[in-house]
Amino acid sequence: MAALTEPVFSLHVNPLFSSKNPYPIHFLSLPKSPPKPPAISTYCAATPPSSPSLPQDSDPNPLQTSPDRTRDRRKVVRLAWEKLVRWSRSWRSKAKTDVLERTKKVVVLGGGSFGTAMAAHVANRKEQMEVTMLVRDPAVCLSINENHYNCKYFPEHKLPENVIATSDAKAALLGADYCLHAVPVQFSASFLEGIAEYVDPGLPFISLSKGLELNTLRMMSQIIPQALKNPRQPFIALSGPSFALELMNKLPTAMVVASKDKKLANAVQQLLASSHLRISTSSDVTGVEIAGALKNVLAIAAGIVEGMNLGNNSMAALVAQGCSEIRWLATKMGAKPTTITGLSGTGDIMLTCFVNLSRNRTVGVRLGSGEKLDDILSSMNQVAEGVSTAGAVIALAQKYNVKMPVLTAVARIIDNELTPKKAVLELMRLPQVIQTP
Repeated sequence: MAALTEPVFSLHVNPLFSSKNPYPIHFLSLPKSPPKPPAISTYCAATPPSSPSLPQDSDPNPLQTSPDRTRDRRKVVRLAWEKLVRWSRSWRSKAKTDVLERTKKVVVLGGGSFGTAMAAHVANRKEQMEVTMLVRDPAVCLSINENHYNCKYFPEHKLPENVIATSDAKAALLGADYCLHAVPVQFSASFLEGIAEYVDPGLPFISLSKGLELNTLRMMSQIIPQALKNPRQPFIALSGPSFALELMNKLPTAMVVASKDKKLANAVQQLLASSHLRISTSSDVTGVEIAGALKNVLAIAAGIVEGMNLGNNSMAALVAQGCSEIRWLATKMGAKPTTITGLSGTGDIMLTCFVNLSRNRTVGVRLGSGEKLDDILSSMNQVAEGVSTAGAVIALAQKYNVKMPVLTAVARIIDNELTPKKAVLELMRLPQVIQTP
């Protein structure tokens, strides 16, 4: 029998380096005289080497779809959107409007930027409604009544004609159906004590103020009923990412009303919700108030990073850490984590930390640039609540045994006991572990 000819390829085991290698590599041996590799220019030829044919149902390029697939995908998206719109229209058709119809008068305590913006918003909801602003500045009062402008805060925005101003607390509160409280937190207790005799025990207070009382650590949900000596005074907290200027310009905005009374929260939702202001309801008053207070302190920290030109990496790290610190404290105080990660928490934090319109961020930017706090505050015509709230936050953190390095550093800078540069160095030297409350 003739000998078999040697095949071109033969399969055998070839251990790498030595037979003692515990992990031998098996491979196909090449012919004794392998062909020369093609020239490098071959690999750079315009025509690529042929590839194995693909199955008929495979897509050689997922980014280049057939017209049929494109139509199918567009149809799915269109149907999903139409379903969403139908649901929204159905919900709106069933929405009640009796609260707005019954409301004849709303009083706004305070003539600042946000109080003015909310007064204008409510007045635009119903022309027949009287919106009375209780202000202490005679010039602002005169400007609103004679020219329909708040000369101090919105000299270029005309107010609705059903917005009037007065310095008489009794006249302002008489016959009011709802009260919007827009007085800064640190002055609220003394102000409310002075007008308590004119406040109806059943008048709902909608708090627009964000912060903590420095000496007592009280939130507005505690300050208002205690100052009015009425523990059952109806209370609602309004919060969320909302700059007064954009409300005045009727730009799309979303906020949250929080109350332990579900019916009251729904009523305020009816009163305030409009085509450009979306209002959600919540029962987590603590979460909404704490997030609204602490985000102002975090905004100062974000401003300091911006003022020191520390970059985007640093900004992202700082705000993420600050969000965690706010969540740790809030949940220890009984808040829901979903509130802190929602509109009145993360939403408000993002707006206040990253946008130049934020008063607290502006304070931080100027601190980071080397200015003195006293000079900064004396040049501002509005209150930056984060400055007073910072010390209260640290007291709360100690009370609930929560570590808050970023917000503590802000408090130390505000107290002039730490420079921004030293604060950054200390924060960077913190133990590199997963931080827990």
